[in-house]
Amino acid sequence: MPKKTDTHSRAPGHAPGGMAADDLPEADLHLLVQAIYSQYSYDFRDYAGASQKRRVIKALAQLGYPTIADLQAAVANDPVVFMQLLQYLTIPVSEMFRDPSFFLALRQQVMPVLRTYPSLKIWVAGCSTGEEVYSLAILLKEEGLLDRSLIYATDINPKSLAKARQGIFSLASIQGHTANYQAAGGQQAFSDYYTAAYDAAVFDKSLRDNVTFADHSLATDSVFSETQLVLCRNVLIYFNKKLQDRALGLFHESLSHRGFMGLGSKESIDFSGYATRFEPLDRPERIFRKLEA
Repeated sequence: MPKKTDTHSRAPGHAPGGMAADDLPEADLHLLVQAIYSQYSYDFRDYAGASQKRRVIKALAQLGYPTIADLQAAVANDPVVFMQLLQYLTIPVSEMFRDPSFFLALRQQVMPVLRTYPSLKIWVAGCSTGEEVYSLAILLKEEGLLDRSLIYATDINPKSLAKARQGIFSLASIQGHTANYQAAGGQQAFSDYYTAAYDAAVFDKSLRDNVTFADHSLATDSVFSETQLVLCRNVLIYFNKKLQDRALGLFHESLSHRGFMGLGSKESIDFSGYATRFEPLDRPERIFRKLEA
């Protein structure tokens, strides 16, 4: 394994050795992601180049490898290094009730339809550390639907999934989560859903009783069984068009007749291969409904 170098004196925005982020060779990046795919079956080959380049630059600086070649050699020889790199490639960052108006639209426009089903299957793709899963569970509970719902919460990052299973979040973040919850039409005191312990908020176990957390890659894996709602928010923005279309195809195939799909605030299906396979239910909030072929 290459010897790590001191990272404290590097200029901001530069990789080890003074390389500017914009100067990172595309060929080197391609070789790294190809090596990751070949050895670990994690497929980052169709992730958006600019975003991926920024993540690798950050990993080089913080993990202490002078070049991508050094990092690639380390990843090839040590799964621990790969797992460290994975934390940069996937960016596990989220918040509860992120974009509250989206959850308010779900509450007002989607939940009344879902209430007509005797049972529900919901897929949260790219669930990261679980904030969106718990937000959805709270919403379903308040709408009387949680007990008859099965939620598939998936991600490619095992560390993120482990954190999501715990349902423990920083107490420092709770104020922001509470404000989001209230703006999303929350019906109770947000504190009813967690117990404060030291510097953490431990969320009620009942919120995840009907949740199945599972490893799943939108780049390589297939669909889940018939679902009525798919949420994949702030994930597609990191994919190129080819991978976006693959993911949208999975969602369309997974959804039952006239099922619902929610995307992130900066994501769109307008120029995808599935633009005519969904209709907007609430375009500003990126909520769509499946059209049958």
